[in-house]
Amino acid sequence: MTGSIQTKKGRTNYFAVLNIYDDFGKRKPKWIDTGITVKGNNKRKADAKLNEILVEYNTAKIDLSKDIVFTEFMTNWLENLKYSIAETTYDGYSLVLKAHILPFFESKKIKVRDLTPAHIQQYVNFKMKSLSPNTIIKHLRNISKCLDSAVRQNIIAFNPAKRIDMPKKIKYTGAKHYNEKQIEQLLEYSKDDPLKIVILLTVFYGLRRSEVLGLKWSAVDYESSTITIQHTVTKYNKKLHKTNSTKNDSSYAVIPLPDLIKQKLAAWETRQKEYQEQQPNDYAGEGYICTQPDGKLLQPDFVSHHFGILLKNHNMPIIRFHDLRHSSANYLKYLGFDLKDIQVWLRHKDIQTTMNIYVNLDMEAKTEIANSLNEKFKNFEQRHHVLDAAVNC
Repeated sequence: MTGSIQTKKGRTNYFAVLNIYDDFGKRKPKWIDTGITVKGNNKRKADAKLNEILVEYNTAKIDLSKDIVFTEFMTNWLENLKYSIAETTYDGYSLVLKAHILPFFESKKIKVRDLTPAHIQQYVNFKMKSLSPNTIIKHLRNISKCLDSAVRQNIIAFNPAKRIDMPKKIKYTGAKHYNEKQIEQLLEYSKDDPLKIVILLTVFYGLRRSEVLGLKWSAVDYESSTITIQHTVTKYNKKLHKTNSTKNDSSYAVIPLPDLIKQKLAAWETRQKEYQEQQPNDYAGEGYICTQPDGKLLQPDFVSHHFGILLKNHNMPIIRFHDLRHSSANYLKYLGFDLKDIQVWLRHKDIQTTMNIYVNLDMEAKTEIANSLNEKFKNFEQRHHVLDAAVNC
């Protein structure tokens, strides 16, 4: 394959123009923005860039017969991926594709092999007007995974999604947590609440909402005093997903069942059986632990919504339900456990996740240090003034 460096009217950069021919020998030039400005001695840099691009295309042995539009390729890619990923993951990818990516690219009719970093940068810039950087980064991950597939199929020489200016990820700092006194208050206030067993298990084990709702009686082993985390319940796009999988490999775990929790679960299991006896024809038991009196599983959105109502009714600081997981970490820290202990207990795959939680928890420690320093400096100031007064006398 050969090519040349050219300029375009109204454009400030040099373009690499590749001489591509179809099966009938017809030339179909491919224009690639080098990103190098037309000024000074930049022509040499542009020529060097052209050589890099030619090497990429020649080495990759691009199959020019695969002439498919990007939107069609991405739709097919997702459909082929459907049976190798979790249903919730597929639904998430599908929603992003249909609501965002397809509407932007469909009218452009850009073929996969003609897709450039500039096209994807335009998508990013457009979406930045209405979406957060973190959300756009998720979109780009989907696009990039799709284009990685195109590289593997020799449709394109490189992944253009990896050659753009990524939005800067915004670190979430809104997470809150309860201290040990507030946790104890919450457990007291929820004793007669529909979420009592949900809150108890979440705070004690630091479970995710999907994990606590996914707990089944079959996962409880009273003899060996263990509970197995292996099933999750989530709701995405108004659809309930019940899955025999966890967030990651480290999330799957066999955790201990101490006497207190064993007693609470046994009492709740007995209560469930009483509910079932009272309504033998209407009880909808599926073997889940966290249920309503009619045996129906507590819905994820109900848990989050009702949790907020419970907090308001008892004038407690408003936190998200997921912040109970952070509160559990805080309680463990209060009990004297270190970073590694908390990582193991919360089943974080990466200790960096645990450290990020620690950043929020450490504000209390920093406040305590600041108050101590404040008192020391006040005492110093008072002594200093006394010395000044003595000298002036």
